[in-house]
Amino acid sequence: MDAHGPDPELRKELDATLQTRGELGPEYESELIDSFLEKVDRRLDSVIDRRVRRRMAERQMAEARDAPASPGGSAPEEPGATFGLAAISLVLAIPLSAIAVVNADLPGLLVCWAGIVGVNAVHSSGRFPWSRSRREERHRAAGDWDD
Repeated sequence: MDAHGPDPELRKELDATLQTRGELGPEYESELIDSFLEKVDRRLDSVIDRRVRRRMAERQMAEARDAPASPGGSAPEEPGATFGLAAISLVLAIPLSAIAVVNADLPGLLVCWAGIVGVNAVHSSGRFPWSRSRREERHRAAGDWDD
């Protein structure tokens, strides 16, 4: 079952089946056809199994190349993205802290900093939806299932 032409082994099986049909007669035709189709099914299963294993190995290799350095989760797409968000968070933390203290004293300051730390933690773990969609696009491109 090659894309470049018929399988020579299946061609031999078909020729043998047709020759046997000629010797045995039409009363055995359905059994001969069933036998030949079983051989074709086994051959197809073998080819498909081989292709799936190859594709899975290719996908695992692509994922291994893209694997994050930390075992806990996904790395951000660009290393500078985490640094940039951290720098912006620190710059914005000053006015946000002042606003939080003026309006809610110490509890407001704690909530403000918990939010800043939370945003940075989620971003560095790569769990933002836009990080996930870029990662999925890369995997789709690497694991194309079309021949």
